[in-house]
Amino acid sequence: MSLEITGILRQKLPIQQGTSKTGNPWMKQEFVIETQEQYPRKICANLWGDRTDMLNQFEVGHLVKVSFDLESREFNGKWYTDVKAWKIEPATEPQIPTMPAGYAQPAAPQGAPAQPAYIPAAPANTLPDMPDEDTITDNGLTDDLPF
Repeated sequence: MSLEITGILRQKLPIQQGTSKTGNPWMKQEFVIETQEQYPRKICANLWGDRTDMLNQFEVGHLVKVSFDLESREFNGKWYTDVKAWKIEPATEPQIPTMPAGYAQPAAPQGAPAQPAYIPAAPANTLPDMPDEDTITDNGLTDDLPF
């Protein structure tokens, strides 16, 4: 599973190092990004091994795009989930489209006559005509309904 998220780098935590059960050295660095949504969320992700160097090119406050995988594991009856980043790159500000997709008029082929501009037709009168005063009976009814 590979996911991406864009946000502002809020914090870089210190590098942690150690030795595994098999005697291999390991290192990881955690960092926090904040999403730019209506309700911003902070997410703590981590980088392992040589990938910790990727974080050095970014300062706190930079807008970044993080590619990551989620992984959960069980320990003593509790579940723990890691956000394991595998790529960090600069992100660009999201562009707000000026017109929703699919509404732009396609370009006409070369040599084709230009289409005339859309001119809306005058609205048709959809109301029924009112009866003449001569057709209304003395009691104001034109039908045989009892009310």
